[in-house]
Amino acid sequence: MTKLSVIVPFYNVREFAADTLGSLARNASPSTEFILVDDQATDGTGRILDAWAKDRHDTTVIRHPQNKGIAAARNSGIDAAAGEFITFLDGDDWYRPGYLGDLVGAIEELGCDFVRTDHVRVSGVERTAVRAPGAPRRSVLNPRDVITPTDSETMVDYPFVWAAIYRRELFEGGRMRFDENLRTAEDRLFTWRLHLTAKSFAVAGLLGIFYRRGVTTSLTQIGDVRQLDFLPAHDALLEMVAADAEADRFLPKAVRTYCAMIAFHVMTAGRYEAQARRRLKVMAAEALGRMPQDILERTLLDMNHERSRVLRRLRRRAGG
Repeated sequence: MTKLSVIVPFYNVREFAADTLGSLARNASPSTEFILVDDQATDGTGRILDAWAKDRHDTTVIRHPQNKGIAAARNSGIDAAAGEFITFLDGDDWYRPGYLGDLVGAIEELGCDFVRTDHVRVSGVERTAVRAPGAPRRSVLNPRDVITPTDSETMVDYPFVWAAIYRRELFEGGRMRFDENLRTAEDRLFTWRLHLTAKSFAVAGLLGIFYRRGVTTSLTQIGDVRQLDFLPAHDALLEMVAADAEADRFLPKAVRTYCAMIAFHVMTAGRYEAQARRRLKVMAAEALGRMPQDILERTLLDMNHERSRVLRRLRRRAGG
């Protein structure tokens, strides 16, 4: 019986693939399967995956006929998964030895729908432990109860989908899928949907997944229009929350999160290409105009002066 399915999308990470695959080998067990998704890499990554998986009975390689993005790659892995539990890893990150066994042990001990973990952020030779925010450790909770408070960092502000293990039942019937129309920010929408959909969760203070930050091939480092997908992602998020039975409870948090993202992107717009920078300001102004204006006004009053000033200037542009 397959206990755990590990889904790993790969796209043009030839430099790091061997480290990633080596860490999978050091976490292999008879009850673990590895699903490697080649999202039509053009740098030879696919050949590395094929060579590694050739004589392994615990590994499946899925190859997309064209590049579809990380959301589609994760969805392909979900559709192929046979495990009782599912977790994700990015193709340029890695695990410490024994981490996956500890991860399965945590969710079996706690008996909840999903478990979030801490992680290690890697920048060059620097290592920093990053803690999952806003929840006590090893306590089973309602995922809705850690969405708020509005003005604090909470679990929905920790959108690292790979820092978790999930029961496969959450994904059945298409309930939990990544939006394939989004090239970035798909993880934030997924995280909110997870906390609104699941019935129970916990945080386990496990350190053992290493997240490589600042990789030049990462979409977070690219300054073109793909970065603007945070706008439709948060539009969908607001629509989802507005339709929820507890909309009054969660809309202020959703609006504040969206505003913080807009302010960040506008204040760092110098990293964008010129066309994307112009489009950002237009789309951000329109987004502010679509928000519930009473909640938006309260949000602007509560935010720090610099962010509030940037957002009010955009709001005037939209005629709000």
